[in-house]
Amino acid sequence: MYRSASAGSLLVGLLVTIPAFAAEPVVVDLWPSKTPGDIGIPGQETSRIHQSPVEGTSTLITNVTKPTLTLYRCPQERNTGTAMIICPGGGYHNLYWNVEGEEVAEWLNSVGMTGIILKYRCPRRPGEAPAEPPLGPQLDAQRAVSLVRSRAAEWRINPRKIGMVGFSAGGHLALATATGFAKRKYEPIDAVDQVSCRPDFAVLCYSGYLKANGKDEIWPGLHIPADTPPILLTHASNDNQSYGGSLPENSVIMYLALKRAGVPAELHIYATGDHGYGVRQNEKLPSSWPQLCVNWLHNQHLLTKPSSKK
Repeated sequence: MYRSASAGSLLVGLLVTIPAFAAEPVVVDLWPSKTPGDIGIPGQETSRIHQSPVEGTSTLITNVTKPTLTLYRCPQERNTGTAMIICPGGGYHNLYWNVEGEEVAEWLNSVGMTGIILKYRCPRRPGEAPAEPPLGPQLDAQRAVSLVRSRAAEWRINPRKIGMVGFSAGGHLALATATGFAKRKYEPIDAVDQVSCRPDFAVLCYSGYLKANGKDEIWPGLHIPADTPPILLTHASNDNQSYGGSLPENSVIMYLALKRAGVPAELHIYATGDHGYGVRQNEKLPSSWPQLCVNWLHNQHLLTKPSSKK
């Protein structure tokens, strides 16, 4: 899958000046023991540097069999209590860890939110259809929402303002979680699974697997209940599947379906911008979406002023 990426240290022209993280990130195991519903995959978890002719280099992680959450706490003086679980993309083959993970967490911290990167299982397991979204990551995402909410007080998070932001395949994962919360996809294993797995909002960037192949309808298996949380979608018109991207029709069809279901939704389609733009501030049109997202969160009463408590 062709994707744009560059090292997190090479961010240019950010919307705001992003400070260094206040503290080292905290890594938390997602599951207390064996990962449920996973047959595993040969080989150890690995990371590698991927070169893109458009954006440069990126760190890819694959062969994930032990899902985790990496918590980037927001400094207390900026903390609004809002948090986002970050779902990097990578076609369910890899995780684009810096461009759609670490850089996103930095941005979230800079605007008063806690960023939590979900390292979900990948790639697809033997026997899983190569062109279908696998089930395993959806188990990980449901567990992630419940785990974050169960530890909200400890992590200084408002348990009613926990959202998700997903990129490319990670956008599908965020949407599947935001619409599929009524039934847990695994048998509960502990007290964490008694906590709601419904995110309070979701942000989808250049998502795939939202539109059915060859039809102007949503992807089979996706359903939109009336109590789906607010959704923001962004895409670029020249996102092109010929290089492994996601056609903008994915976001358009999903927006229409959400609107018809009475779900609060907002859609931004940029004339250009390609795929994999993350939160980078550069000459590309999608550079504006992070600020539009902040405005949207304020409008939805999901982002408040920083707490004055020390």
